[in-house]
Amino acid sequence: MSDVDVALLERFEQEILNKMPHLEGGKIVNATPLVDITKDLKECAKSLYKLDLPDSKIYAKFDASLMAGSIKARPAVHIIHDAIKTGKLKSGQKIIEATSGNFGIALGEISKLGLTVISLVSRRLQEGVFEELRGGNVRIMDLDMDICPAPGIKNADADALVVKATLANIRSQLVQLGFDPTIYDDARLRIEPLLAAQDIINLAKLLSEIYDCFCPEQYDNELNIDVHRTITAVEIEQQLQQKGDTLKEYKLVCAFGTGGTSGGLSRYMDDKYGTKSVHVVFPSAGQDVAGIRTKANADGLHLYEPGAYAAEHEVDFEQAKYLLKFLVEKGHDIGESTALALYAILRMINDKDKFIVIVADGIEKYKKNLKEISQSRRIQVSLADAASGIEEYDKIIWVHTQYTPKEEGIEIIARSLGVDKDKIAVPKASTIERLLSTHEIPDELGRELGGTKGKSLLVCMAGNTSLLATKVLASKGIVTESLSGGITSLPEGQGKNPELYIEPARE
Repeated sequence: MSDVDVALLERFEQEILNKMPHLEGGKIVNATPLVDITKDLKECAKSLYKLDLPDSKIYAKFDASLMAGSIKARPAVHIIHDAIKTGKLKSGQKIIEATSGNFGIALGEISKLGLTVISLVSRRLQEGVFEELRGGNVRIMDLDMDICPAPGIKNADADALVVKATLANIRSQLVQLGFDPTIYDDARLRIEPLLAAQDIINLAKLLSEIYDCFCPEQYDNELNIDVHRTITAVEIEQQLQQKGDTLKEYKLVCAFGTGGTSGGLSRYMDDKYGTKSVHVVFPSAGQDVAGIRTKANADGLHLYEPGAYAAEHEVDFEQAKYLLKFLVEKGHDIGESTALALYAILRMINDKDKFIVIVADGIEKYKKNLKEISQSRRIQVSLADAASGIEEYDKIIWVHTQYTPKEEGIEIIARSLGVDKDKIAVPKASTIERLLSTHEIPDELGRELGGTKGKSLLVCMAGNTSLLATKVLASKGIVTESLSGGITSLPEGQGKNPELYIEPARE
């Protein structure tokens, strides 16, 4: 025990660990709430998505009530406790970690015991996340990168000038944080490839190594999985037992951040019941949901274990965000990742199903985004939702100010939606330009919108122009919906050169 900071360990256990969920005498104490949200989710499904949910049971595990407001407090406390017990971390030492927000915020709470936390972050962090990091005693290194912390972009070939600029930017920030820049300069040949690949995870490890700091390595650390296997899963099991139920009968649903939660719950269910019960949820390709990866960005992470999951689901956050607003207004403290997971449940639920959704954090950090969500109705739909309700639309209307579909493009849209191509209208690009610039409806478009059901589906290249047009038409009392992702996200359009099915408008 000579290398262990005994005073720090005692303070940590008394002021941090004992206030977290933990085992005492075989029972979990300080458990977070497990709440039945079946009634409210059924109301949400009916009100927003016109879905009648079958007989089912849905519980929400509200880890937003933990220290620092998120599930990340569990692995943060577990990893730091182990580091102090093993002598890897002592009072006054610096902690360096790559984070997309919540883990860094949790470390900020722990740092109040006399530790300095430095978080490597991406510029894509939401404003509310930045505010909580700074307010939580965390010192930030902004790497001016677009991606969530990742183990690097495969086959990256970054511009040498960009790498050089990033090198200088990091060096300057290290000086401001009190680090010796000559140590950084000596490691330049090791740092450059990491920056070229935007590998923030391994950059944090390297900086910790050369400056003799501690790196929690949340993206690689098996303790991240262990805490959910030994505490979170046991906690849920005991809460269900108190209700006369068993976890064996439930599907567990969580969004994917680092892989710790999904990995720990999966291992528990496999060890105890020999089942694969965990459903892992990702946002659709190209969508930015705070702290959550797309499936493509999960590939390569050490804790990503697709073979251990019951299933993986890619979900359109443009649809899930309306569920977020509805349930928050019902009084449920849920964040964006939970809305994504709950929307996945709506898509896969069957009669007599039982679900537990992991509420990873609450709404506080995302309130600004919440204000932007329409309070009245959805204006954007996924391909699956549009195709399943295709009879509701009078017309499928192409809208773009510069491009128009070739014959092959029209056929791609028709086949994807399951309609005859005669149902697809293609107004002139100048017509759509007038609509968006004047907010008046040109006669040509007005004729296409004059159907008996009063609803049309708008399609463009990537979903942006059609969404703008939908909002303009909504202001005129005309009901339309925008196809999320546009033609370039349709299965037959993905991976192809758009020039094969779209061309510049000629008028």
